[in-house]
Amino acid sequence: MQLPTYDVPHTARVYDYYLGGKSHYAIDRQAGDTVLGVWPGARAAARTNRQFMHRAVRFLSERGVRQFLDIGTGIPTEPNLHQVAQSVAPESRVVYVDKDQLVLTYSDALMRSTPEGRTVYVEADVATDHERILDEAFAVLDRGRPVALSLVALLHFVPDEQGAREVVAALVDALPSGSALVLSHGTHDFDASVMLRVEEIYRQGGMAAQSRNREEILRFFDGLELVDPGIVPPHLWRPDEETQREAVEGDLAALVSMWAAVGLKR
Repeated sequence: MQLPTYDVPHTARVYDYYLGGKSHYAIDRQAGDTVLGVWPGARAAARTNRQFMHRAVRFLSERGVRQFLDIGTGIPTEPNLHQVAQSVAPESRVVYVDKDQLVLTYSDALMRSTPEGRTVYVEADVATDHERILDEAFAVLDRGRPVALSLVALLHFVPDEQGAREVVAALVDALPSGSALVLSHGTHDFDASVMLRVEEIYRQGGMAAQSRNREEILRFFDGLELVDPGIVPPHLWRPDEETQREAVEGDLAALVSMWAAVGLKR
């Protein structure tokens, strides 16, 4: 087993720093502070992405989805995906996937399922291990029932040269009818100079990064039916009252610089 390294930043730990967590190191804070100096909206982006995931999971759970495959899980931050899903349907099953050893260290928080449901954790890199991810996921999930595939704030760390579109297509193709894709993604549509600088900072820290425009992100949903309101900044996807209050505080869309959507497989 490869031991985690703490002398270089990691996307999951930097994201934890943005969210105000404590499971990160000085090198991650340094990288995060460099990004925040260029993109002050990074914390808001992390928060609104997390809230989008909560609303999307609840939306799908209330419509009968009982199986979830969450890739790029990150360090546990309550409420975690399984807690949202199992609050609606205690029998829900969730497979978490991440490539960071530190996430495995904290995976106990992801394993606290309801007695009726189940959660498991798979250590894997979506860019290189998507076939193994599917094999291990379907050892727990029923291939004949809908699965919600969650790729929240993940694919901007999978550049084109790593086959991002091909990987997503393969994952979605393996899911049965009635399944869903939950996705959010960083974009340079709102402020290209800022986001391109952020990409550069990540790459200089040894972390792959590629923002994409709206049309490029829409291609991940090829063959799927977008749920209303389509592809929008994450805080505008079926916002609740708290999200609506936050949205009036300045130009949150430009600050967050993300697109989000949910697509259904018919």
